[in-house]
Amino acid sequence: MKALRTEADMKISYDAEVDALYIRLIEGPQECRTVRLNEEIALNLGPGETLVGIEILDARQVLGCGQVPFVVLENVPLATAAAEVSRH
Repeated sequence: MKALRTEADMKISYDAEVDALYIRLIEGPQECRTVRLNEEIALNLGPGETLVGIEILDARQVLGCGQVPFVVLENVPLATAAAEVSRH
């Protein structure tokens, strides 16, 4: 079964060189404004205050006590998760 792609697909990316994690909630180019919650965490808000993404700097320290944590998917249909893995 092939997963259908929508604008609501979520992507999580990590850049080890700068230790930054980005969670993209809405695909495609967006005009955003950034709201900093603190020095390490920022929200990218799009039109209508829609949450587009979350940036986490110093991710190993903020999220994982010195390492990037594993991602656990809960209540995600297996076919969808498997299709995403096979695409990458």
